[in-house]
Amino acid sequence: MPDVAIVGAGPVGLLLGLLLRRRGIEVLIIEQRTRRSGHTRAIGIHPPALAALEDAGVAQELIAAGTRITAGRALSGGREVARLAFSAVPGRHPFVLAVPQPVTERILREHYLAAGGQIIEGVRIVSAYDAGTRVSLCGRHADGTAAQPGPVGNSGGPVRIDAALAIGADGARSTVAAAVGAIPRSRSYPDTYLMGDFADTTGEPGTALLFLERDGIVESFPLPAGIRRWVVRTRQLQPPGAVELAELVRRRTGIRIEADSNSMLSAFAVQSRLVRRMVTGRITLIGDAAHEISPIGGQGMNLGWLDAAALAPIIAGALAGEPAAGALRRFEQTRRRAAAVAAAQAHLNMALGRPLPPPLLAARNRALSAALGHPRAGQLVARRFTMH
Repeated sequence: MPDVAIVGAGPVGLLLGLLLRRRGIEVLIIEQRTRRSGHTRAIGIHPPALAALEDAGVAQELIAAGTRITAGRALSGGREVARLAFSAVPGRHPFVLAVPQPVTERILREHYLAAGGQIIEGVRIVSAYDAGTRVSLCGRHADGTAAQPGPVGNSGGPVRIDAALAIGADGARSTVAAAVGAIPRSRSYPDTYLMGDFADTTGEPGTALLFLERDGIVESFPLPAGIRRWVVRTRQLQPPGAVELAELVRRRTGIRIEADSNSMLSAFAVQSRLVRRMVTGRITLIGDAAHEISPIGGQGMNLGWLDAAALAPIIAGALAGEPAAGALRRFEQTRRRAAAVAAAQAHLNMALGRPLPPPLLAARNRALSAALGHPRAGQLVARRFTMH
């Protein structure tokens, strides 16, 4: 029986597993998927999360694999509205690091396995029972998987895994959250977006670009290997298409990107969720299983990592016999508060990107330019956008 069973082998579950293994704790991660996605979804790693990754011993490898975003520019109608520099933000990492999610997951997974962690794939957890001294996770194998040894039964049959503690890090559609009856407070937004990665034609490496245009925002972020991500607000959710996205970018910004260079496409709508309880007995929810926010602003994965960094020492203390009730209450309070702050920031980011009539757009841009032209205001906004 492992000390801790973590459901979900995404970036959040892998980081928590690695942090626990570095403390000598026996960890088993259970993952429903048998194949990893090649899509570059979450890309931005903010400075507070980099500090947590440094504690896990993976920050330098990620930094070497990524692109440092050191500045941001807001433009409208071809003119610069404001500029932000991240060089003055506190800490050892005054930048936002852009790393494709498959690379991030690979590095975390390699370090977790090298530290002696275990992963079972192709298993979907459907129920969780807190027996007071242990947690029983029950589920089933995905069709066609090979038989697994030990406590997880045979291929296609029922699965039961017992652990001293269980963590749900299995995303916004968390089966662990459903199993413990976690009730979220949810909100849907009217905002929809089209996103894709293309060869970078901007000539601005290391700079995030925000185009505040009358038909809605266009965001652009550099990635390694000469790639740039483009995110365009759309009037409604539409099927993703490289040609269509390239044309939207050209019409709103004047920048031409090559549709043939596309390497990832996605269309998405936005909602937010925050569970009322992250901790239920011996079961804790972290990451998107506990709080889902808009991806505009790139805070979701970082929030989950900071959950993991805060939870790891509490788990270590509890397994060593230290009282944990008070620490878990404080963990739940502070992490729910952090999620609420991030959700409010994401709400503001989306509001900034909505279409506006030309007179209102011009007035807002003048106000932004005046406000962010003040050094102290610019530093404050830079801190907020880097999750300080």
